[in-house]
Amino acid sequence: MKLGIFLVLFGGRPLEEALDLVASKGVKAVEIGTGAYPGDAHCKPDELLESKTARENFKKAVEARGLTISALSCHGNPLHPQKHIAQGFHDTFVKTVQLAELLEVPVVNTFSGCPGDHEDAKYPNWPVAPWPNDYQEILDWQWTNKVIPYWTEWGKYAADHHVKIGLELHGGFSVHTPGTLLRLREAAGEVIGANLDPSHMWWQGIDPVQAISILGRAGAIHHFHAKDTTIDPVNVHRHGITDMQSYTLMQDRAWQFRTVGYGHDLKTWADMISALRLYGYDYVVSIEHEDGLMSIEEGFSKAVKNLQQIMIEDSAAEMWWV
Repeated sequence: MKLGIFLVLFGGRPLEEALDLVASKGVKAVEIGTGAYPGDAHCKPDELLESKTARENFKKAVEARGLTISALSCHGNPLHPQKHIAQGFHDTFVKTVQLAELLEVPVVNTFSGCPGDHEDAKYPNWPVAPWPNDYQEILDWQWTNKVIPYWTEWGKYAADHHVKIGLELHGGFSVHTPGTLLRLREAAGEVIGANLDPSHMWWQGIDPVQAISILGRAGAIHHFHAKDTTIDPVNVHRHGITDMQSYTLMQDRAWQFRTVGYGHDLKTWADMISALRLYGYDYVVSIEHEDGLMSIEEGFSKAVKNLQQIMIEDSAAEMWWV
């Protein structure tokens, strides 16, 4: 496995300056945003698609520092019920897939999206309860008419371009658990896999090690994020895990994102790294920082130091004791 970073953390710095910084910390891979929610500060798809020279210079900037590109990321909602919004996210996704093929990047990360509750809806509708039965009807309509058709078509498009799709399991979107990921994968094909972020498992009450086991046995982990979560033992009883308060209200929220090691101890993280190896994932662990108590620089540096202690980088040795 390699330690990586979601480079959007340093979107305020020029590309080469950001690459110099992360390489100096011992990181070996970068995940780069191409637009939509992550922004495109370091990677402009239109410019790179138009110019082979620009692509060569882009790759050279990364590779000259001993880095690889683990994924291109364009997280958005291509199923948004407002067509012009959905179209923008969709167009970015398509360009990102095209660019990933040309750059020989194997994974494009995004969200599954979330539709509305009927064709003329204005806003996404994320059903989270099986009763009243209206919610089941909405869920069935979404998956039958929107989620499965879209990803069946555009999953094939990605596969035809030799790119895998890493869907981040994130609340508010149709695919947000191992079960929903596998449901879509069964319908749309093995090109669909997870960009598994344990921080989103914890707040949903899912053990990330078990999530790794469930998805890993199916070969359905395409990419992995490293971000932590802490759950407030008092506030969670007031607001529940679907706490809708702003992330800025850190004293009042039921849970919040933290830097690796500040929500769960390194033994827990070592168990995840071991589970990844056990179930066949031997790719990049990409640091994402969304810790409201730390600066980006400090949160990133601490995550690197903590993960370096537990990463399994070499190939497994033969069992000489057997």
